[in-house]
Amino acid sequence: MKYNNKSIIGQIVAQDYRTASVFKRFGIDFCCQGNRTIEDACLNKGIAISDTLKALELIIGIEEKKVTDFDSWPLDLLADYIEKKHHRFVEIKSLEIKPYLNKICKVHGNVHSELLTIKSEFDASVGELTMHMKREELLLFPYIRKLSLAKTNNGELPKAVFGSIKNPIDQMEAEHSVEGERFSKINTLSNNYSVPDDGCNTYKVTYALLKEFEDDLHHHIHLENNILFPKAFELEKSLYNGL
Repeated sequence: MKYNNKSIIGQIVAQDYRTASVFKRFGIDFCCQGNRTIEDACLNKGIAISDTLKALELIIGIEEKKVTDFDSWPLDLLADYIEKKHHRFVEIKSLEIKPYLNKICKVHGNVHSELLTIKSEFDASVGELTMHMKREELLLFPYIRKLSLAKTNNGELPKAVFGSIKNPIDQMEAEHSVEGERFSKINTLSNNYSVPDDGCNTYKVTYALLKEFEDDLHHHIHLENNILFPKAFELEKSLYNGL
């Protein structure tokens, strides 16, 4: 596929997740701000548009490995996947990371004061993500599953306590932006998870886990912001306009 300066970043990544590596390399947010064009994102970052397009061409020119085409999945299946894969990841990994962060803060915090801020930001992120995911699991995702079922079986349309699905989607996307900014700060404070010369093995493990957490969060938010949410909004609109 050929891309141009007006191509939408989120749509590009939805069609071929390999392209996410290009945007990461140039420091372009493809998940929380995936609704921008390549041109807008490059101008904002002071990056040559031609360099980005050339890098994308190189990626799509490589023999394509078998990748999961989330863009073609039914919405109920995608919601199930996000909940079981990414929500569980946050729950499990946050419990694993916190003791490591506590330890390196005690051992290295006096010399590397940025660790204390990283810990504070991570703890805040986990607390907010926990509440955020519960709202999705209890309200938004069940409604999306009912929309999907109504389409498949021509069944009764679900009634939502939140009005249009756009209302909770707007809230979820705003919360995604907050967490994206938090991890951008953590990334900067850690110098892209670069362990200092005096860092111990626990330091290395902690930074590796934090990087893994951030990478998973980017994919998690991408699946929701760029695929699940816009398709659910369009599905609701098409079902209710058909009345």
